[in-house]
Amino acid sequence: MAKITEELPIEIIRQFEELNLGATDMMKKMTEAGAKVVYNNIKSNMGKVLHRRTGDLEKSLIITRPYKNSNEEIATKVGFYWYDRNGIANPLKAMAREFGTSNGEAKKPFLRPAFRKKAEIEQAMEKVQDEYLPKE
Repeated sequence: MAKITEELPIEIIRQFEELNLGATDMMKKMTEAGAKVVYNNIKSNMGKVLHRRTGDLEKSLIITRPYKNSNEEIATKVGFYWYDRNGIANPLKAMAREFGTSNGEAKKPFLRPAFRKKAEIEQAMEKVQDEYLPKE
């Protein structure tokens, strides 16, 4: 799965915690906003790149709830889950389309381009951040 990392300076996080503005809630909503942009980009790219479709791959693309990982970082995943109607794992099918196969299927990247729109993702995350920042 592709990954984008956005780091806030420690000072800003401490200011939020001191001001009791709910830095954790803000960061959860920020990661959700970024994940929604990535999700929409992947859906759009899938329509352009994948021509023969049953809909199983599209249905298996989901956004998880925000969570804290073992390093106390807040994350939200966008990924493929479950199996299709033939019992083939959807993450496996997605990677086969993305990188191609040894049997000759050409690569059709649709995941990586979705993450390359970094400015769009950051803009969505900053919009949520602005809602939480105190107005001066």
